Amino acid sequence: MRRPGLAGLALAAAAFLFGLTFVVVKDAVSEFPPLAFVGWRFLIGAVALAVLAPPRGVRLWRDGAVAGSFLFAGFALQTAGLTVTGASNSALITGMYVVFTPLLAAAYLRRWPSPWVAVGSVVAFIGLALLTVRGPVRVAAGDLLTLGCAVAFALHIVVLARLAPRHPVVPFTVVQLFVTAVAGLALSWPLEGMPLPAPSVWPALILTGLVVSALAFLLQVWAQTQVGPARTAIVLSLEPAFGVAAAAVILGERLTFAGWSGAALILAAIYVVVVNGRDTPLVEAEAVTAAR
Repeated sequence: MRRPGLAGLALAAAAFLFGLTFVVVKDAVSEFPPLAFVGWRFLIGAVALAVLAPPRGVRLWRDGAVAGSFLFAGFALQTAGLTVTGASNSALITGMYVVFTPLLAAAYLRRWPSPWVAVGSVVAFIGLALLTVRGPVRVAAGDLLTLGCAVAFALHIVVLARLAPRHPVVPFTVVQLFVTAVAGLALSWPLEGMPLPAPSVWPALILTGLVVSALAFLLQVWAQTQVGPARTAIVLSLEPAFGVAAAAVILGERLTFAGWSGAALILAAIYVVVVNGRDTPLVEAEAVTAAR
């Protein structure tokens, strides 16, 4: 029996948890290196999901490794960006992966994007300029890193649209999380010394690795079976808004008037692309975005 009302609440809860992650990670990376945080976080998530559905098969691991490399790039850039930019900016700029996805998919398929996607892209970039440009055309390094993360996440979804239908969702996600964890820890060793998490960092690791990467992901997957991928994508587009709200309430971050204007334009662009971009890989791959 389908339960669309309950599924909507589950998706809203997942979007809230995804948005809360920006604040939690922002606080954690102030005392723990970003690559090590990514490695430990996703190792926890991978182990938790592997208990439910252990991955098996060479093809599953091969495809998961390809997708996982893009996932790692996205989270490494996002977490590094959070060390030098605000959680609000990170949430909003990361959300632009929704706009980048159909553009990259159109380039991959060698066709023009739909007019709605073109309009959404223009609006999003105007919003990005209002949000990030400071003084005489200067953009903060953290915002640039986060923009790179949005591109990496968009590439991840384009790859998922091709690879994910070949495999069961949860085991395929386990491989991606595991690849992200191994890459993070492997690079942390020479670059950061691969430190062990201090007791003060473990709550953030458990929240992001277990509650978000495992629980919220399962909520998302179940809800999509009830309401379909298009509605799932629409509800999950609330993630940047929840991120901004959490940053304001918990961290006391405040946007300027230009920042709020840019935020509004980015959120509007995300909604326009999600609602009108159903011919893109976004809604097809939404259930396997590996729990932000």
